[in-house]
Amino acid sequence: MATATLARQIGDAVKRAARKNGSSGGGWYGPHMAAASRAIAERIPLVDLVLEVRDARIPLSSEYEQLKNYPSSPRRIIVMNKMDLANRSQIKEWIRYFEQQNCISYGVNSHNKENIKQFLNFLQAQVRELKKIDHSSYTTTIMLVGIPNVGKSALVNSLHQIGRISAAEKGKLKHAIVSPHPGETKNISSLKIGSHPNIYVLDTPGVLPPKILDTEVCSKLALTGSIRDCLVGERKIAQYFLAILNLSDEYKKWAKLALNENDRIFVNDKPECLSSSELDMKQKRQYPTDHTQDFIVHDIRRTLFETISSFDGNVEDEKDMCRLMETQFTALREAFRIPMELGEEAQDKVAAKLLNLYRTGRLGHYTIDLIPGHTR
Repeated sequence: MATATLARQIGDAVKRAARKNGSSGGGWYGPHMAAASRAIAERIPLVDLVLEVRDARIPLSSEYEQLKNYPSSPRRIIVMNKMDLANRSQIKEWIRYFEQQNCISYGVNSHNKENIKQFLNFLQAQVRELKKIDHSSYTTTIMLVGIPNVGKSALVNSLHQIGRISAAEKGKLKHAIVSPHPGETKNISSLKIGSHPNIYVLDTPGVLPPKILDTEVCSKLALTGSIRDCLVGERKIAQYFLAILNLSDEYKKWAKLALNENDRIFVNDKPECLSSSELDMKQKRQYPTDHTQDFIVHDIRRTLFETISSFDGNVEDEKDMCRLMETQFTALREAFRIPMELGEEAQDKVAAKLLNLYRTGRLGHYTIDLIPGHTR
């Protein structure tokens, strides 16, 4: 199957990158990650709660390896962040799975205020339970740990924003730096998220293990952005996403977008007498470079639906899947309005734009990991 082949290729590329020296060769496990790993290990026994932040799309593959050295306990909670990008119907199933493993877990969307309020209430309840056991300290310290790019800093900032108590505090409290690139958090920082009792959260750098043996895990980490794209290549990662999409039912939701060209020439739901080239020029003037505009997203969804639904091959067959992906890259280049004259560079641009849409949830919600014992 094409997905398995691509997963192996990506996994092999990730492993090669890991063997390189982090500072001179571009691999991920450099001196800063090793130092962060040691600093986190020193602090874990000292904090009241450890929140292991994982990516809800890959609740197993985004596991923080360092915590395997510590047994499950009420002082450790698995937080499935980015649940807005995952298949929401599966979040409850994952929570049940973790319960069976004697792990407390919680699904969260860092950018949803109501969800963050509920999560903060949940944390405060956990703190109160801990205080019944240990009355030694009025202040509670919570440490967030996880691999790169699972949204730890975004989660800390949201908790901090919701948890601020008085207006007098607002000017004094700092924020964690949030970046879309993995490995940007370099130091451990502390932010207050509650009073009475005082609760502080430690935001830590994302840490990957020096070696990842499972090629499928490597490919999933690359797809969700926990490993820098440059270590694998955006085109290969985009192909992996297409293989997942082509085998899913997600594209069927876009059937209503598959209209005839003449039916699609509308601006604010009012028809205009424009040729397709005139409409294209008008859209370019309105939105010169931003491919995240709705009309572009709709075009990409429509293009993907049409290429998959009209395909006469067998997507379970590796050669047929590769043939379909070649067709999709050509069609997507046109949908993204990328000039053909760019040649090979056009393929790279298609890949980068496609990955951006997937990673921001504009192309559907996917939980890539399977619950152990389940089949697709």
